[in-house]
Amino acid sequence: VQLQASGGGLVQAGDSLRLACVVTGRTLINYRMGWFRQAPGKEREFVATVSWTGASTFYADSVKGRFTISRDNDKNTVYLQMNSLKPEDTAIYYCAATSRNSHADTTHYALWGQGTQVTVSS
Repeated sequence: VQLQASGGGLVQAGDSLRLACVVTGRTLINYRMGWFRQAPGKEREFVATVSWTGASTFYADSVKGRFTISRDNDKNTVYLQMNSLKPEDTAIYYCAATSRNSHADTTHYALWGQGTQVTVSS
């Protein structure tokens, strides 16, 4: 199983980006998918997560109201729509998958993608 994240780039504050994470190898039925990020010199932190059906989502307080996570199981893809980007959103963004009923704990996610860089200039 591989998770391939894409969609990062260099944008200005206030702009939008949409990240995508494609899962290949097999369909992760009943897996919760999450997005995490890691800024230079900081620990990896939780951003958002979505349940298998898409009905349940959770967000970090820092992105609530600006970011939206969604998934298309027919395409084995999870998305992160990021609006009103701020310089503090600059980080490498990783997608991950867990079979556990978990949200923000990175140790509960067994599968990780390679990351995509998001840089927001002021």
